[in-house]
Amino acid sequence: MSERTRFTFRGKDPLYVFGIVFLVLLLLFAVFGPSARNAMVHPPNQANFFSVYDPVSGPHEAPGGKYLLGTDEQGRDVISRLAAGARISLIVGFVVEILALVVGVTVGVLAVYAPRWVSMVLMRFTDGMFAFPDILLAVLIIGTIPPTKMANLPMGKLLPVIIALSVTAWPSVARLVKAQVATLKDREFVIGAKASGASTFYIVTRHILPQLTGILLAVSMIDIAGTILAESTLSFLGIGVQAPEPSWGSMINSAREDMSSYPVGLVWPCLILSLTIFALNFVGDGLRAAVDPKNK
Repeated sequence: MSERTRFTFRGKDPLYVFGIVFLVLLLLFAVFGPSARNAMVHPPNQANFFSVYDPVSGPHEAPGGKYLLGTDEQGRDVISRLAAGARISLIVGFVVEILALVVGVTVGVLAVYAPRWVSMVLMRFTDGMFAFPDILLAVLIIGTIPPTKMANLPMGKLLPVIIALSVTAWPSVARLVKAQVATLKDREFVIGAKASGASTFYIVTRHILPQLTGILLAVSMIDIAGTILAESTLSFLGIGVQAPEPSWGSMINSAREDMSSYPVGLVWPCLILSLTIFALNFVGDGLRAAVDPKNK
């Protein structure tokens, strides 16, 4: 019988606790932020009740009053756009990571259990993916996707970014899973299950993959941080999430243009992006320490 991963949460680690608390607050902010904020500022019968895209006041209104963080260069409520940007960042981050895990785990397992000619092709292809810089490959993929064909699909405005970042995210997962599965397949509980007549599919799904839950969860937190940063970078360059959809990267780029006259506009998107990256890395490091056998 295999020993499943047991988490010993590091409750005394202040950075780990900060990361968890911040991510919970960020999730609540992303879910309820735009609607709750606009409900306080605008009566429900007005057309811009859920305004994230339309001006609500004059440009570059100072923080305070009914606009807690002020307005941007077009007079839009900054806190509402930050919340909508958080929603986009979290959707892109989690969807990309789920796709990367599905593809990466499948390739990693096949690289160990599939016939040699299949595993060799898969791993050589995986190694070849590392030859391309992630951002440049994502730019190339986005450039080859016609945006008009995606517009009518669910999350159509986000699909090019999700596809591009998913293609660049799975190889590292595949390499990690392949190394872990190759180590676990010779463990006693796997050999015992094989001797009892269990199928390969049963061994992989019931004995090997549960052993990888902890390390994959820890790595996923760090990978999501990298994905959010990559999405913001693409949006900053103008090839990621397109206007009028708000993205932290595009907000940073817009605020950069008015940095000399209104520097405070650059603070808020940079601050929330940095704190999100830090929080995800803190949680990832905490989970990695929790599943480390040396800490048990």
